[in-house]
Amino acid sequence: MSFRGRGGITLAGESWGPESGPLTVFLHGGGQTRHSWKDSGAALAKVGLRALLLDARGHGESDWAPDGDYSRESMTADLLGILAELDRPAIVVGASMGGLTALLATDRPGSERIAGLVMVDVVPRPEHEGVERVLNFLGGHQDGFATLDEAADAVAEYLPHRTRPRNPDGLRRNLRLREDGRWYWHWDPAMMSGKVEDIEAHTVALENAARELTIPVLLVRGRLSDVVSEQGVEDFRALVPQLEYVEIKAAAHTAASDVNDEFSDAVVDFVRAHLDEQQG
Repeated sequence: MSFRGRGGITLAGESWGPESGPLTVFLHGGGQTRHSWKDSGAALAKVGLRALLLDARGHGESDWAPDGDYSRESMTADLLGILAELDRPAIVVGASMGGLTALLATDRPGSERIAGLVMVDVVPRPEHEGVERVLNFLGGHQDGFATLDEAADAVAEYLPHRTRPRNPDGLRRNLRLREDGRWYWHWDPAMMSGKVEDIEAHTVALENAARELTIPVLLVRGRLSDVVSEQGVEDFRALVPQLEYVEIKAAAHTAASDVNDEFSDAVVDFVRAHLDEQQG
């Protein structure tokens, strides 16, 4: 399935579960694709919930922005346009980049369709060293990889808490083999332009959006995360008194895929507690 984003670009998505089920929209982090949510999509579908998994602009099967526009405002507009097309209440789950997009969207016209928010290991004021490590990984390896094994080694170095898979074929969803015989991450390198400045410039806007939240909000943090600290959690709670919080012990910044069963259970419980009651 596909949607039209800001500027007319095509955004790819896929759905899981019954069409009439309470809707949850999933937004992945920078450098990922909708496939990072596939286990969560299956978990929600299993209990009768509807999950929509989206590829952000410049990622996966979605179009690359011809003008290189990967601003937070454009991603927010993409989300609100999709929600308007669906025209039904939805809980939005966003990891890292996706979480920031979702939070900003709650402070824009059209946000009345956002019935709840799940922030996955991201807060308005993340830890600078952790953010820098993520951005360095995303911005690295511009010349690609000679083999999938070489790419798997790079991922293992970036995510040392995970066991390196023996078979790297799963990376094919995030890499593309080009004519020069090398494997490249399947996102637009232009996405990285000005990312650090972008985060800093939007800190006040993110905090203002958080302060105005009246909808249910869940923060899921990986205990091993170097992006969201305990202080970051408390600062976020000060802005959002109704905040619900789940910490996943064996997970890091990639909390949803590190311990997916525990993460998916938390999302299912949140959707059932808040979206089911609104629709019922």
